[in-house]
Amino acid sequence: MTERLDLSTWISKNAAFSPTKPATLFEDMQLTYADLDQRINSVAYLLQNDCHIEIGDRVGLLAHNCVEYITLLFACARLGAILTPMNWRLAVPELTYIAQDAGLKVLFVEEAFQATVEPIQQELPDCQLVGFDFEPQRGQMWTSLFRDECPEAEGDGSLDAPLLLPYTSGTTGRPKGALLTQSNLHWNSLNAVHMQSMSSEDHALTVLPLFHAGGLNNQSTPILYVGGTLSLHRRFDPTKTLQTIHGNRPTITCLVPAMMAACISSPLWEETDFSNLRLNVTGSTLVPDHLSDRFREKGVTVVEMYGLTETAPVSVYHRADSDFSKRGSTGLPGLHSEIRIVDLNGHNVPVHEKGEVLIKGPNVMSGYWQNPGATKDAFDGDWFRTGDIGYQDGDGYLYITDRRTNMIISGSENIYAAEVERVLYEHPAVAECALIGKPDPQWGEIPVAFVVVQPGEQLSTEHLKDFLKSKLARYKQPKAYEFIDDLPKNAMGKVLHYVLREQMAAGL
Repeated sequence: MTERLDLSTWISKNAAFSPTKPATLFEDMQLTYADLDQRINSVAYLLQNDCHIEIGDRVGLLAHNCVEYITLLFACARLGAILTPMNWRLAVPELTYIAQDAGLKVLFVEEAFQATVEPIQQELPDCQLVGFDFEPQRGQMWTSLFRDECPEAEGDGSLDAPLLLPYTSGTTGRPKGALLTQSNLHWNSLNAVHMQSMSSEDHALTVLPLFHAGGLNNQSTPILYVGGTLSLHRRFDPTKTLQTIHGNRPTITCLVPAMMAACISSPLWEETDFSNLRLNVTGSTLVPDHLSDRFREKGVTVVEMYGLTETAPVSVYHRADSDFSKRGSTGLPGLHSEIRIVDLNGHNVPVHEKGEVLIKGPNVMSGYWQNPGATKDAFDGDWFRTGDIGYQDGDGYLYITDRRTNMIISGSENIYAAEVERVLYEHPAVAECALIGKPDPQWGEIPVAFVVVQPGEQLSTEHLKDFLKSKLARYKQPKAYEFIDDLPKNAMGKVLHYVLREQMAAGL
């Protein structure tokens, strides 16, 4: 008999090597690799025999972080089905659009989102609804279907089969589904293992939402590939995060800058024992130096990485032995990734010259779900066009300067928002900031800064103008400042510049 080869074999083979090794820790539940392997088979059997899932069918999931995320992912891999993780922070119309666009055959949901799925179900009456911890009005409850022991599920999965359909944030229009194959996740894990020198001795703490590629694939899937242990938190809480670092002793974690700042501000920060945490991976947005420095003072190596949903996402990164004198860099192209920096005509630009970042590698998506036009626009041959602006130095280190959509053109001069934001972050009283372009009859656009002030500090427009006077060219300096309590962000802590533009246009 030909041996099955799909992503679920990561678990079954690790279970053969180390059956009693803890695989996942979640709240009061611990699953060994043998437990997890059995549970994946049970879920695959459930999907196949009760939900009638076949190869290529889409399985939706709307829930906070939980073990079911892991079991459903690998069960779908076994069957050749496609998991569609859904962002629970989205509004009902947005979630309904994703469910319709993906053509979900079944949607798994936890009780916290019962009210959310009811209108979705009205629009998709043929979509089966399964509640993890409740019985939907027009659906079934997980416990009524789930079997601890069942026959071996007959799978059609393979490394070439599509497996994951996460949807992009849709900042420039409708969300798009990035279709990632099992092979994409496999190669992404190899990049992630190299980035973190990850081994079976590691214990990863995941507090990022698993509906994002970063939460699922920066550490959560790679740690299971190498046979390590994965701790999951339902959602990020700085107190619980620090308590877990102190008491459960994970070796690696992934905290985006907003999470790092929240941990540093916690009363538990000073008393937390970080001696076992060797690495924090960060990125997703601009990483202020002072945040990284505070973690490094605790003996934790902080490495930045760069990638997108479409690249699974690990593509460019630092390692613990990287050159950290290169502040502001996101690192070198990954072990299995290539990058190019090109001008508007698609030609390679010289070292230190800014252009669009293109990525190529086996971790890059096959395309956008049922959207050949968007797929064609996203690729230049085999190269994925990220839409990000950056440059490489003479040693090949990548510096991201901005999103192409965040570039402000003022009087024919290009202003990169991230460049101005980085300088603003140098002011000790600036907690957070974002720069956007405001329409202007004379200059086309003028830069406007939105600033969140550190608690207990005071700032004025004149103060910041004086601060930037000698640090930035005059045309780059904000022409106006708006002081606000919070910046709009997505679940990964990335500032939503387009929301600020919409609010400014509406006069809010």
